[in-house]
Amino acid sequence: MTFVSIALGLLASVLLLPTLSDLMSLLRLLLRRGAKRPPREPQVPRFLFLVPAHDEELLLPACLASLKWGQYPPDRADIVVIADNCRDRTVAIARAAGVQCLERHAPEDPGKPRAIAWALSQLRASDYDAVVIVDADTVVDRDFAAQLASAAPVAEKALQPYNGVSNRTENALTRMGAVLSQVNHGLAYVLKTRAGVNVPLSAGMCIGSGVLATHGWTVNSLSEDWELYALLTTRGVPIESVPGAYIRAQEASSLKSSASQRRRWTAGKVAVLWKYAWPLIWSRRAGAARKLDALAELSAVGPVLHFGVVSLTVAATLLLQPPGWTWLVAMLGAGLLRPLIYTIAAIGTDPEPLRAVRAFLFLPFYAVWRVYAAATTVAMLGGRPWVRTARAAPAQSKLHPRT
Repeated sequence: MTFVSIALGLLASVLLLPTLSDLMSLLRLLLRRGAKRPPREPQVPRFLFLVPAHDEELLLPACLASLKWGQYPPDRADIVVIADNCRDRTVAIARAAGVQCLERHAPEDPGKPRAIAWALSQLRASDYDAVVIVDADTVVDRDFAAQLASAAPVAEKALQPYNGVSNRTENALTRMGAVLSQVNHGLAYVLKTRAGVNVPLSAGMCIGSGVLATHGWTVNSLSEDWELYALLTTRGVPIESVPGAYIRAQEASSLKSSASQRRRWTAGKVAVLWKYAWPLIWSRRAGAARKLDALAELSAVGPVLHFGVVSLTVAATLLLQPPGWTWLVAMLGAGLLRPLIYTIAAIGTDPEPLRAVRAFLFLPFYAVWRVYAAATTVAMLGGRPWVRTARAAPAQSKLHPRT
């Protein structure tokens, strides 16, 4: 039973890491109160928008339209589509939209990170201040580029925009997904940036040209965004949140359609944590705060899975009552305070808070499914193939919900 207590204690400690990191960030903010921030330089950075696409004829038109309709000087932004092993009309759609299209034919070496590496070898990224990677199944708001430019100078850092949900009102799953987006991009990541720690990278990531020149694009894992986040943090590159820059994608609206996606993300994080934990800990370029926060992010299981794991673990602890079981239950419960507080705050900012609350009635069933999906993630380890989430054509009226 002592071994059981030790194992449960380690699990509870890992689940507490995000809470401890946020408390540390709050402390850093308090210590910085009154300190003046350096003024932003009035610049109009030049952006290269890379749009990696594999058979994206359904959603690519909306993506390109949103980029071209943007309120940003056209001479300061270029759009390049990477048609990666496409068998549909992706190339024709890109060229009909009047943007440059690079065709990659490498069926023996597929994958988004490899396509990006290949495209960067064909282009002169040094001619730009930063490269912005916009997935073909997303749309951006009109002021997306302008909001990124507000963080100038951008050449020596990375930026992460707000990842929103384009089909927020479809059902309970998509409403919960929208709340989670607000938890991360509207609340937690804002705190991290103000406290001077890095935020994770995802869709719409903006990588400074100086960062690419120094560190290159070497990521090729299942989750290239998590790998790049770990790599840049280990090497001391700052990654800031830009919550005013909105990019949106469709949230999976059924458990079946999201199964492969969730397993891929979980397997990718596990692989990245395994590869970068020790280099991050021993890095001389990353401060203690960034190290702790990055380890917390890479080991975090997500709020829904966190809830499911804690529920099952508390039940097992109460049943077995190993040595120190009361402390174990308290630690596990404390780990839930952070996602609970963030979720309540995010629901409070939701356009339809009552509907969002009602969507969370599905949470217990979803948590059970997430635990099952995580338990079967082993099938994705080692870079095995995954099934892409089903797409649906976007409603024209929802392309630009913010103007």
